[in-house]
Amino acid sequence: MSQILLKDGGTGQELLKRSSMPPHPLWSAKVMMEEPEVVQRVHEDFLRAGASVLTLNTYSATPERLEREGAAEMYIPLVSRAIDLGNAARDAVGTGAQLAGCLPPLHGSYRPDMQISPAELLPLYQEIVEHQAEACDLFLCETLSSITEIIAATQAAVETGKPTWVAISVADDNSANLRSGEALIDALEAIEGMGQAGVMLNCSKPEAVDANLEALATTGTPFGAYANGFTGIDALTIGGTVDGLNARLDLTPNAYADFALGWVHSGAKFVGGCCEVGPTHITELARQLRIAGHTITRDL
Repeated sequence: MSQILLKDGGTGQELLKRSSMPPHPLWSAKVMMEEPEVVQRVHEDFLRAGASVLTLNTYSATPERLEREGAAEMYIPLVSRAIDLGNAARDAVGTGAQLAGCLPPLHGSYRPDMQISPAELLPLYQEIVEHQAEACDLFLCETLSSITEIIAATQAAVETGKPTWVAISVADDNSANLRSGEALIDALEAIEGMGQAGVMLNCSKPEAVDANLEALATTGTPFGAYANGFTGIDALTIGGTVDGLNARLDLTPNAYADFALGWVHSGAKFVGGCCEVGPTHITELARQLRIAGHTITRDL
């Protein structure tokens, strides 16, 4: 049986469910500004569910997003708060879970049409890793939808010397393409030899992960996946909110665990959840991994 890294689930969507505030363009960062205690409770619940990797709540706390919303001065304070809340949750639960830094799309999720060149993106990602690297055990470059994002984020994270897992979002039509329309195989070839610890698929339907996981296996590096629980995704309006995205009703904890166990049986070493995959999903996934004889580990 295998040793498996088990990531937490979709922190941002879980925060929206628990927050007293309406959805905001700054999404999870807004909750962290106003209700930091909610963020810590979500982290703790994922850790108690069995996660061995906890992701910093910085997906929407990027310089570009904050400047766009007139809150540029909040960047450093929010990164510091995210680190403090992650560490406080680990202390409260008494776990040695790894803390993962987060390198998200910089100009909006699922918006590869707004891409700029890797050379322009690289210093923006380097600024993010500069403020997270010391506190983190590894980096997740996640929900990347174009080859330019993938190259720049990977380079910036690998330069820190921390293990870097690169997670790519593919189209929901089960084609072998990124959301940009570029071929997944071309994206994997673009980062070949850059030094990442592994590659993953994320923030796509579980069925789209099923259809594309084999391509990751051909890279010869560790691979994994963590899907979302949305009915589907259209490009989000920049400056808009996520309340237009709908959760699936059929993706129960047991159903999601079935998908994830299938990925593990195909060789995945790193699984977890993305948007709309909550602590109950991770609890069931951890349970089924152990029943199947796998060991949930903090380090590979």
